[in-house]
Amino acid sequence: MQQVNLGMIGGGTVGSGVFHAWQKNGDLLAARLGIKISFRKIAVKAIDEPRAYPIAPELLTTQWQEVVNDPEIQIVIELVGGTGIAKTMVLGALAQGKTVVTANKALLSAHGPELFAAAAKSGVNLYYEASVCGGIPIIKALREGLVANQFPAIYGIVNGTCNYILSRMKFEGADFATVLAEAQKQGYAETPPDLDIDGHDAAHKTGILGSLAHGFWVNHHQIHTEGIREVSKIDMEFAAKLGYTIKLLGIVKQAAVKNPGRKTLVQVSVYPALIPSAHVLANVNQVFNAVFVRGDIVGDTLFYGRGAGKDATASAVLSDVADAAQDLKHGNQMRVPPFVPTAQAGKVVPLDEVISQYYVRFSVVDKPGVLAKIAAIFAAANIGISSVFQPEGDEGASVPLILMIHDAPNAAMRKALARIAKLPAVKAKPVMFRVENLE
Repeated sequence: MQQVNLGMIGGGTVGSGVFHAWQKNGDLLAARLGIKISFRKIAVKAIDEPRAYPIAPELLTTQWQEVVNDPEIQIVIELVGGTGIAKTMVLGALAQGKTVVTANKALLSAHGPELFAAAAKSGVNLYYEASVCGGIPIIKALREGLVANQFPAIYGIVNGTCNYILSRMKFEGADFATVLAEAQKQGYAETPPDLDIDGHDAAHKTGILGSLAHGFWVNHHQIHTEGIREVSKIDMEFAAKLGYTIKLLGIVKQAAVKNPGRKTLVQVSVYPALIPSAHVLANVNQVFNAVFVRGDIVGDTLFYGRGAGKDATASAVLSDVADAAQDLKHGNQMRVPPFVPTAQAGKVVPLDEVISQYYVRFSVVDKPGVLAKIAAIFAAANIGISSVFQPEGDEGASVPLILMIHDAPNAAMRKALARIAKLPAVKAKPVMFRVENLE
């Protein structure tokens, strides 16, 4: 049986998970592939650092160059993360003619085209299934299973930390700060938690999905990104009364803009949105991820599972290793290249041009004429109000006023809210979330 040798850089939580999964099911992999997969060397920060699963000490080194430069190693797994030294490692491995498997969504988001060009120059492949949604095979689904489709819309719950926080806020009526603190204690959220709760992790993943779906590599600086810090308990309650659930969504969809004659215009965004509570995505809770994909031929499909963790990620990494091993078995002939540019003129539409529906909450003085003044500003901006909800309060006191807004461009909505915020009767910054009906 042909043998393929692996080297791995990173032996922490995910790295030890990959090694453990290989120990458990390596023989099964060999039987299914007709290829024996063997670890030759694993680079770690420290030999004696604590690990979720033990790694055979004779495989360990503290010098990552020993992995990249070893002529017997054919596939390098990069699990370091970040966009600094990890980029040097990946480019070094590709330059040595080694196939690379990575889980590094930040690196791909920032430097994807450069990495793909380096792989092509060396005639090797770059695999990255584990970079998006852990154990959910969404990369393979878009590149292979749904290759005959165009993708009018993709909606993803792609960050487990945010989904855990929002799920608890919904079901327990808890506030954001309390749930975040508990999530950090339980290890679901990092300290500091900014990468997750400010939407940046979700943006890396959403950009990769958008790139694969529409054939041009999305510039991560062009992804409009909002996190969940502004989501409050009161918004969860009002959304539920209106038949909605608030989720942090990664959104990739053909843009609804005023100038539809332009081609390959795509909205790529991350923000908390109201979605219908009856929709399947609204019922994805706790740390689970899900990606809802609409294909023009296949219709609607849903991919659901654990989006992070040592075991889910290990499953995706070893899936890529299996594909890479089959490439090598057939003379390094790539069945599927890492990325195929099919829309060089593609463009991410600025959010100001995107048309959406909206939920808006104001804190206003409860007195006659306030709603009329707010409605007049919206009317002057050609923005229609679809419904109004206001709990009873004492006259003269500050009360919440909730408006559901018809389709309107984001720029018009933003400017109207800035005007409304200056009204004397408006006592706090307006809170606005977009509504995605997923139709």
